[in-house]
Amino acid sequence: MSAQKFCLALDLKDDPALIAEYKSLHEKVWPEVIESIKNAGITVLDIYCTGNRLFMIIEADSDFSLEKKSESDAQNAKVQEWETLMWKFQQALPWAKSGEKWVLMEQIFMLK
Repeated sequence: MSAQKFCLALDLKDDPALIAEYKSLHEKVWPEVIESIKNAGITVLDIYCTGNRLFMIIEADSDFSLEKKSESDAQNAKVQEWETLMWKFQQALPWAKSGEKWVLMEQIFMLK
């Protein structure tokens, strides 16, 4: 199985206390959320932060799709509870579509 890679971006509200709390929550992500990530075929999920900008890298198996993950998450009450909590800290990027949180980034360079 070949791996796929997705890079996404999102902003946090520009409040140092909220950013610190967001980071703290990610030190102990709920087990149900971790399970949903792994069950979707995601093998690596890293989130980086600079200022209030977040950058997420996902590596997943060849059967994974962002659409299938979104549909699965919509049916998972615990994931929805986590996402609602996270929205307290997050804000959409200015160019995000209505209702869109994490925005898929376009790859513009790859060292070969």
